[in-house]
Amino acid sequence: MKKEIRIIGIDDGPFKFEQEKVIIIGVVMRAVGYIEGVLRREVEVDGDDATEIVSEMVNSSKHHSQLHAIMLDGIALGGFNVIDIKVLHRNTGIPVITITRDKPDLESMMAVLKKKFSDWKRKWDIIKDNELYKLETKHNPIYITSAGLNIQEAEEIIKLSTIRGVIPEPLRIAHLIASGVVRGESYGKA
Repeated sequence: MKKEIRIIGIDDGPFKFEQEKVIIIGVVMRAVGYIEGVLRREVEVDGDDATEIVSEMVNSSKHHSQLHAIMLDGIALGGFNVIDIKVLHRNTGIPVITITRDKPDLESMMAVLKKKFSDWKRKWDIIKDNELYKLETKHNPIYITSAGLNIQEAEEIIKLSTIRGVIPEPLRIAHLIASGVVRGESYGKA
């Protein structure tokens, strides 16, 4: 795989659950760390529009035809606005990779979904429909799911786009920008 491939990393900004919407930032980068664009949208907190909004953001971007992967910080934005990565892949024609630092606690997730949402089963079905893989890194493992590519291809894209640490640069930069826009200064780890 070429080192010059373009990837979009998408993360949400910090938010409070009483908010109606949360900002999401997409950062288009070459795998070697060169930023080529930044995109901005909003999704509903705990809503159902993330798959549609991210699809529109990617499809309307001038970079769409050059993107080799969409990277998401987890399977949901704005709390439990769950992204159906298979639908996102189908809508955009671009492979999707979700990445989390910590292994998701699926039992806790299901308990929260049951407590907060009347349509919890629909959200849960999207989450559990993705096979979770543990990917060892030089530091700590990360956990990934993917749609539109196999686990070896996803691992290769992650390794190409990780400059230091464990999180690929497109996601790390999206996190920094989103938190900086919301709070006035970036904070925390992606």
